[in-house]
Order: sequence, then structure tokens, then C-alpha cells
Amino acid sequence: MTNGKTKESVPVENRLPKHIAIIMDGNGRWAKKRGLPRYAGHPAGVEAVRGVVEVCVERQIQVLTLFAFSSENWQRPQKEVNLIMDLFLRSLKKEVRRLDRNHVKLKVIGDCSAFPGNLREQIAEAENRTASNQGLLLQVAANYGGRWDITQAAKHLAERVQQGELSPDQIDEELLSQNLCFTGVPEPDLFIRTGGEQRISNFLLWQCAYTELYFTDLLWPDFNRKALEDALHDFSRRQRRFGRTDEQVRDQTAEAS
Repeated sequence: MTNGKTKESVPVENRLPKHIAIIMDGNGRWAKKRGLPRYAGHPAGVEAVRGVVEVCVERQIQVLTLFAFSSENWQRPQKEVNLIMDLFLRSLKKEVRRLDRNHVKLKVIGDCSAFPGNLREQIAEAENRTASNQGLLLQVAANYGGRWDITQAAKHLAERVQQGELSPDQIDEELLSQNLCFTGVPEPDLFIRTGGEQRISNFLLWQCAYTELYFTDLLWPDFNRKALEDALHDFSRRQRRFGRTDEQVRDQTAEAS
């Protein structure tokens, strides 16, 4: 299931997104369908992450941003939250070598101050180990919310105004963008959500203004290599206008070719 019109038939190899953002939804439902406790879906979800990262490395995608734990997920049962934190810690320890071997740079975006000390230390260690890698940038959004991201950027700019470093008239979209969780990174071209829900759910609200949306009924642990290739093929057929007319896009494409 997708939304958005597909107007152009262009080979996927010629129309790959630079930045893919994914809400990995459906781990708990995947487990319940199999008579397992909800938490059992999360380790299965980690396997799906590994497969998606491998495809992005092969396809030379520049950025992959995964919504791992939202600021609203703290409302889940405490036992499940604790198990997720433990899985996050163990996954970082286990996967960092694989990421480093494949030249993947890891960055965790969000408010990490709420995490246990040992998890914060492991995040810092993984980020430092992969900091010089020049391949795929893997951004893991943890304790992240789009509204929080915009709010913390606004607070930072307000502090600069209060200190006399900046005047309100100097604040524009570009300056606000520079104070969000990540800067100097292409905005997402393709947003994927698994699990059948069709909403953004407070994920990269500012950055997804012109992102192509793709929804699938597949639960996250079932989102395999073929599923990602299907999403990439769907993206390749879309016409991205960014406020322009069809004619303008066609003319620009003709000039470029």
C-alpha cells in the first residue's frame, strides 16, 4: 500500500533516494501473531535492520535514518521499556564491528540524557569508533520526537537572541534547520512506514516537508530485502515537483539529459 502518484517509469538504478527514513512499526504485533510475548518481536526487528542496512550499503544510499524509540515510547509498560533498553545496548555492542567493517558511520539523534549511563557510554563508544567512516550514515533516532527537535532548536536560537548574539530578524528557515538534531545531511527523499499505519507519528516533522511517503502492511520483522527493493522501485517512478508544475519538471529533466 502506498500513497502518492507514480507518474514516471524510470529505472530504479537512476532514481535512488539519497536519504531514506523508516518508522519500524509492528514488532509487537509480529510476535503476538506467533503466540509470543510482545518483546520477542524486537530482536526479530534487529535482524530486519541488519538486512536493510546491507541493501543501503550495496545501493550506496547516503543516509538511512531509523526511528528506534520515540519520546512517546516511555509510556509503554516498564518491563518492555527496560527490555528495549537492554536490547539497544546489546545490539550496539554486537553490531558496531559489522558497521565499522562496512564503513558505516553511526549517529544517534535524540535526547540521550534520559538513557541509563551504560547505554550512553556505549552510544558514545560506537559513534567514536565509526566517526571517520565515509560510507552510509546510519542515524538512529532514539528518545526522539519531531516536536522536541523543533522546540530545542527554537530554545537555542532564543538563548542566542537573549545573549545579544542574534537578532530575531536573522532567524529564517535555514538558521532553524542548522539547529535541529542533524545538519549538513540531505533531507529524507523517501519515508517508509511498516505495519499498516499511515501517519508520520512525530518523526522528522521539519525534515519531511517534501519527502515521498511509502506505507506497507508488512510488519517490520518481515520487511526484507525484496520489500525495500519494492519501495525503491516505487520511489523511482514518482515525479518530485517541489512546488513546480509537471511541465517545468519535464523541461528541466530534458535539459539535464
